[in-house]
Amino acid sequence: MGVYAERVLPRIIDVACGMKESRPLRARVCAGLHGQVVEIGFGTGHNVPFYPAAVERVAAVEPSKLSWQLARDRVAASPVAVERSGLDGQSLPFPDDSFDAALSTWTLCTIPDPVLALTEVRRVLRPSGTLHFIEHGLAPDVNVQRWQHRLEPLNKRMFGGCHLSRPILELLHTAGFTVEDVDVFYEKGAPKPLGADSLGVAVAS
Repeated sequence: MGVYAERVLPRIIDVACGMKESRPLRARVCAGLHGQVVEIGFGTGHNVPFYPAAVERVAAVEPSKLSWQLARDRVAASPVAVERSGLDGQSLPFPDDSFDAALSTWTLCTIPDPVLALTEVRRVLRPSGTLHFIEHGLAPDVNVQRWQHRLEPLNKRMFGGCHLSRPILELLHTAGFTVEDVDVFYEKGAPKPLGADSLGVAVAS
């Protein structure tokens, strides 16, 4: 990884992901989390203020050392115990059936093998455990999809491999999840090719 990826990009993502427009979405996706939770792509901890009181502990999986450092104040202020517990969502360092729930927010776009990561999440969830997710991906409209495919090469270079056109629900099904509830929409204030979101809950089946 170069200087840009290690020292600059985490700061850009911290600002971009901390915009006030994302806060209601973070509150929605975190609602219903409980017990032992694994969060892949923890980033700089923008979800921390939205963990429900029913959450006992969060195992944070985050590869970037700088992102974890930038999360320090949020983690310190959290009433929920948060521990950095892994670096790679594709290889989780936990036994099978370890967690009641999992959380992924705008993460699957950059993981090299999202199906492998989701399969790992399903492995560490207890039977009927839930994955709470909000991810941007392939838009529901063909015209927007065309723009996503045009912009994706540039977006990947600028934002650490971030894909615009991954079919989120298809990836979840392929990894063995059953999607119980989902809302597909465009983020308010974001260009449609960049802000086609899927927010929902999937069950490990």
